[in-house]
Amino acid sequence: MEEILAKAKKVAQEAEVFLVSSEETSVQFEANRLKHVQSRQSQAVSLRVIKNGRIGYASSTTTENSQELVNMAVETAQFGQKAEFEFPSPTAYKGVRIFDASVAKVSPETMTGLGEKMISTVRKGTPGLLCEGGVGRSTTTVSIMNSRGGQASYKESHFSLGIEGQLVRDTDMLFVGDSQSSCRPILETSEVTGIILKQLEYARTQAPVATKPMPVIFTTQGVASALVSPLMAAFNGKTVLEGASPIGSKLGQLVFDKRFSLRDDPLVSYRPSSRPCDDEGVPSQRTPLVTRGVISNFLYDLQTAGLAKTKSTGNGSRGRGALPAPSPSAFIITPGKTTFDEMVSDIKEGLVVEQLMGATQGNVLGGDFSGNLLLGYKIENGKIVGRVKDTMVSGNIYKLLKDIAAIGSESRWEGSFLNTPPIYLTNVSVAS
Repeated sequence: MEEILAKAKKVAQEAEVFLVSSEETSVQFEANRLKHVQSRQSQAVSLRVIKNGRIGYASSTTTENSQELVNMAVETAQFGQKAEFEFPSPTAYKGVRIFDASVAKVSPETMTGLGEKMISTVRKGTPGLLCEGGVGRSTTTVSIMNSRGGQASYKESHFSLGIEGQLVRDTDMLFVGDSQSSCRPILETSEVTGIILKQLEYARTQAPVATKPMPVIFTTQGVASALVSPLMAAFNGKTVLEGASPIGSKLGQLVFDKRFSLRDDPLVSYRPSSRPCDDEGVPSQRTPLVTRGVISNFLYDLQTAGLAKTKSTGNGSRGRGALPAPSPSAFIITPGKTTFDEMVSDIKEGLVVEQLMGATQGNVLGGDFSGNLLLGYKIENGKIVGRVKDTMVSGNIYKLLKDIAAIGSESRWEGSFLNTPPIYLTNVSVAS
């Protein structure tokens, strides 16, 4: 990295080197059986330069040919964006616990056993269930250096497990599933299997549903599949700059229900989305986005913050071979005081949405969602009475989250990017 940076400084006013390397082992299952066990190593290095006020960029999977990387980055600078930022100077970072050395010590045999245990547990009462899924572990090292002396390096571990089940009976297809992730080993599968067993229990019978607006409870998975994508787009600083965010001009205004609060938080211990700094070396911070219904902030990287005449929120993220862009680290919705059972008992006729399919194919920037109910249940007289089929659920998050019936008291992580309780909304459009 030092060699690349030294060469880049000779031909450009500013430069930054970003290096990420990882070791990963995954165990995959298909049709209830072990499919494969794979281990792989990967490395990616990228160089960003500022030459004549413009951004140049190049990436590679090796650090061996440093001069070629520098030449490519400098060549692209003549066509690049005008740089509206300076690279970070040396700074101190908050300590965040994201590495556990014991993750790398979990053997493939143990991982295989965890997958087999999940499958046998969920199939015990439903032998016709076809399961696929996996268990994975990885260790990643991230290093950043720039020409202003800014430097950061950290190591993170990641462990995940999850399965999906499919049950086919004549023309009826049932899909269930759940997953869990952490920076620590997950050696107990009961949380995942317990949720899937509950899904199977609720789905044993089918229930008809009418076409009309009705109350709907979105579970953690339901919130992730229907409500989060429009929020991620709306709070992205680039979307705000382009004038495409419906809340871009509403900073400090009441837009959502006063019970609704949302923050971006990359400082939660042992979460895969946490980190001491973003992919540009800007220190991580907790950023309130919605505070009791009021828009508080948007998410910026260095370039979009420069264009917006504000400071980066530490949300610069890179895909492989791509320039940094603003992206959330972890969305956390503040829990309320109502249990899931209390929500259900409050509804005379309504739905529970576990997962929508294709919900983000509509006008996401406008806050719209519309999707087929992949898994959901009917509520009658305060009780879940069966699974609902052939039904679409749609709405606009800005209308629905303005009048929330209740927010659940029990939060849960969905993947590594979202922590949310169930959310009970009134007057959601349902089409059978």
